[in-house]
Amino acid sequence: MSRHRFHGDPERFDVLAAFVVERFPDARYIADVAGGQGMLSRVLRKKYGLEAEVVDPRGWALKGVPARADYYSAAMADYYDLVVGLHPDEATREVVESAAVRDVLIVPCCNFWAPGVKLGQQELIDAIVDFHSARGGRCERVTLGFRGPKNQALLLRPPTP
Repeated sequence: MSRHRFHGDPERFDVLAAFVVERFPDARYIADVAGGQGMLSRVLRKKYGLEAEVVDPRGWALKGVPARADYYSAAMADYYDLVVGLHPDEATREVVESAAVRDVLIVPCCNFWAPGVKLGQQELIDAIVDFHSARGGRCERVTLGFRGPKNQALLLRPPTP
C-alpha cells in the first residue's frame, strides 16, 4: 500500500500506466492532465521509463515528478505524443478537444462537459463520443481493470486526413 493518500482505487495508476504502454507503444512524452499529485506520471516514469509530466494548476505534484502548475489547453496537445486525462474534472473538454491533433486517453468522471447541463457518467461518455465522432475522430470505449464505478475510458484518435 502506498504511503500517499488518494481517493478511489490506488491500483488505478498501475492499471492505467500498463494500458498506456500496451496501447500506445510509440508514445514517449505524455501529458497527465489534472494529474494532481502525479502518481500516474510517477508510475509511467519509474516503471516504464516514459517522459510524463503533470499539467495541473493546483501544483500538488510529489517531489521528483515533473509538473507544470498551469491550466491545460488543447493548444498544448502538439507538444505531447499522448494526452491522458484520468478524471480530469474541469479540463475534460480541453482534453477531448486535444484529440483533434493527438491521441487521447480519457477516463471522465465529473459533470464538467457543458455548463448548466447535468449528465450521468454514461451520458457524459456518450456526449464525448458524439462530439469527437462529429468531427471525424475515431473513438473506442474501454473498461479498465480497477475498482470503482468510474473505470470507463475512451481512446480518442484524431481524424484521418
